Amino acid sequence: MSRLYKEDQDDWVTVCLKYLLFVFNFLFWLGGAAVMAVGIWTLVDKSDYQSLLESSAFAVSAYILILAGVLVMVTGFLGCCAVIREQRSCLSMYFSCLLLIFLIELVAGVLAYVYYQQLSEELKQHLNQTMTGSYAQLGKDSITQAVDRLQQDFKCCGSNSSSDWLHSTYLNSSESGERMVPDSCCKTPTPNCGERDHPSNIYKVEGGCITKLEQYLTDHLLIIGAVGIGVACLQLTGAVLTSCFIYVLYKEEEEFFSDV
Repeated sequence: MSRLYKEDQDDWVTVCLKYLLFVFNFLFWLGGAAVMAVGIWTLVDKSDYQSLLESSAFAVSAYILILAGVLVMVTGFLGCCAVIREQRSCLSMYFSCLLLIFLIELVAGVLAYVYYQQLSEELKQHLNQTMTGSYAQLGKDSITQAVDRLQQDFKCCGSNSSSDWLHSTYLNSSESGERMVPDSCCKTPTPNCGERDHPSNIYKVEGGCITKLEQYLTDHLLIIGAVGIGVACLQLTGAVLTSCFIYVLYKEEEEFFSDV
């Protein structure tokens, strides 16, 4: 009687673990889609501004997230197959994939954290030089477009203030005409509107574009970190459930062969 009770109990544990792993894999798949979406959103939404940054760590973090998201979605599907087949070898491979993805996300998280620490200093050192030295110069179209978008999106003018443009290569050339700032500094951009730098005509924001861009990048890095941590927690839960399921299957095989 006790033996039958024990077998029923073992079957109940196996079924519970199986359903828990199915639920986990569905959540894991959704988590993978979220990670990939955040990575793509970061690249698409920030593609123009990337040319203003000295380091490529921000873009690398986004690419790693996309890779991790794809792997998570594929692994979630494979996990469902492994649970259905109830093979320890498949489950062990699934467990290894979870650890691999966890390591990839850990690398992305470390890169994001390191870049977060360096972000303010990088912008202070390079943004002003990039904006004043490369704007509207031959072969620097991507930087010109990025600066124009930056000033319009964040309603700012110059890296620290609008007076930064007085020392720019562009405004000290004949191409600028009588402009005192680029036309993208204007609240309502029109041709040659930059000839008048009165606060009623252009954006004069305390801290300039540096503070605006720094805050925007920081918010993106925090979102990347939050999504990564959330999926990592799911992965640890899945790893524990998978380990338990592998152990239960191992005990069942052991009991089966001991009865033979």
